[in-house]
Amino acid sequence: MRVSALFSGGKDSAYALYLMQQQGWEVASLLTVVPKASDSYMFHYPNIHWTKLQAEAMGIPIKYRESSGLKEEELKDVEELMKGEDCDGFVCGAIASDYQRSRLDEIAHKLGKPLHAPLWRKDQVTLLEDMVHAGFKFMIAGVYAEGFDEGWLGKIITSHSIRELEKLRDKYRISVSGEGGEIETFVLDAPNFSKSIHIEEAHANWSRHSGNFTIQKASLEDKKKV
Repeated sequence: MRVSALFSGGKDSAYALYLMQQQGWEVASLLTVVPKASDSYMFHYPNIHWTKLQAEAMGIPIKYRESSGLKEEELKDVEELMKGEDCDGFVCGAIASDYQRSRLDEIAHKLGKPLHAPLWRKDQVTLLEDMVHAGFKFMIAGVYAEGFDEGWLGKIITSHSIRELEKLRDKYRISVSGEGGEIETFVLDAPNFSKSIHIEEAHANWSRHSGNFTIQKASLEDKKKV
């Protein structure tokens, strides 16, 4: 099975394509929409340009398309990316967002190809634990909900921080995986990366209950031997 992956650089899209590879499928390309608006309904915003390093680390070609980020209008942009692909289907990292899943399903159906969402409706805490256990290293690139503070920006997600997210969920009713737009992540290393991403310069920007951790300079480096 030859598939193209809708890829944001975050934990969900990265883990979804990894699971497809584990099943023996070929991930032929990564499709990344770059929104002009920071509040895109469909796509990640912080550090989206650094997906080029992730693509290089995985050895998968990546294709970009800029989008206004406006609701519904951005769907035309992702369709333009998808319709040009020589593949048997598509992969996305949707977990619980009916808005995202239904729109992507419609586009895939229109193109006559299936959309695979291996994370769909999975328990969010279990998913995070599985990612960490599999060797994914990912950080918080943005937080946009009450309960978070500046200390979350740039934080690497571990078993301990998953417990912290559970406490925030219980108190503030957030989505642990960020499916409600509460958090965005960026993957620094994974089992299917030949090298890991090293952040050389970054800037944290905070205001009230939200903020971004923006990578300004980064490079690929050899993985540390355990």
